[in-house]
Amino acid sequence: MSDRSQGSAPGGGAPGGAAWSGHDGARAFAAVEGATDRLLGYPFVLRALAGRIGTGQVLVDYGCGPGRVADHAARVLGARVLGVDTSPQMLELARASAPAVAGFHLVENGRVSGLPDGCADAVMCNHVLASLPTEDALLGVFGEIRRLLRPGAPFVLLTTDPACSGTEYASVRIGEPGAAYAPGDEVTVRLLRTDGTWQEMRNHAWPVDLFPELLGRAGFRYVGRHRPTVAEALAVADPDLVAARPWTAERARPPLVVTTAVAE
Repeated sequence: MSDRSQGSAPGGGAPGGAAWSGHDGARAFAAVEGATDRLLGYPFVLRALAGRIGTGQVLVDYGCGPGRVADHAARVLGARVLGVDTSPQMLELARASAPAVAGFHLVENGRVSGLPDGCADAVMCNHVLASLPTEDALLGVFGEIRRLLRPGAPFVLLTTDPACSGTEYASVRIGEPGAAYAPGDEVTVRLLRTDGTWQEMRNHAWPVDLFPELLGRAGFRYVGRHRPTVAEALAVADPDLVAARPWTAERARPPLVVTTAVAE
């Protein structure tokens, strides 16, 4: 999946995934609450992009889903943001709810329609990889993102660390308590919805240590990774959100990782 409360990807790069397919699935995905991501994820993705992209430059949100993160990025960064997703229904929602986004493009057969090679000054990809079942699928997504980026342009990737499985966070739980997952293993993820109920879906466990090698094979230079903390969020996240909860689990074991790379 992608942009948990935001989007899907081809399953995520394959935006969507069966749990979010069709109009009903798209609406259900748009109703994910996403507090943990809004605290420790998206603000740090935008921070990683700030100063690297600005007014008039093109930022692609790969796996944009309903488009809320893409819309916010356009307003904060001043960039020309393009939303990309494999789900036509997600893109339909995004067109109706993300007015700051400059355009939307469908991923078909692993390729973004209507976007030429080297058209992007930056790409962000949020919660897409967990939807993908194999390393080849991950490489396919990384390869298509590399095609879109001009040489030297940044790629910012947001993922959940499967090593944090079983922990009850404010809006998400990955896997079962006490369980360990090998790369690519299926894992059940529970996501809090805005109505207070929980949505379960099947994802795949991809450890963050796997990404540097795959990024290198896809034509990127790995830059590094950062695991945002609640203390850091005090300076970048919505102050009302920070004050709304104790964030006990997020403080003890931050689950989100921002990986950055540069197109070679």
